Amino acid sequence: MGEGLFQPLHILLIVGIALLLFGPSKFADLGKGLGEGIRNFKAAVKEDDKKDPEKKS
Repeated sequence: MGEGLFQPLHILLIVGIALLLFGPSKFADLGKGLGEGIRNFKAAVKEDDKKDPEKKS
């Protein structure tokens, strides 16, 4: 079999267990919160780049 932790079957199993533990509504809220966090992080990085354009390496 394949090596590594993040094989497709393993990921599906982890998602299935999380869905059973938290339920569909909590799982959806968790995904929504994660998406908002990523968007906020990207916006902060873009804002920082606009403030200091000469600081880029």
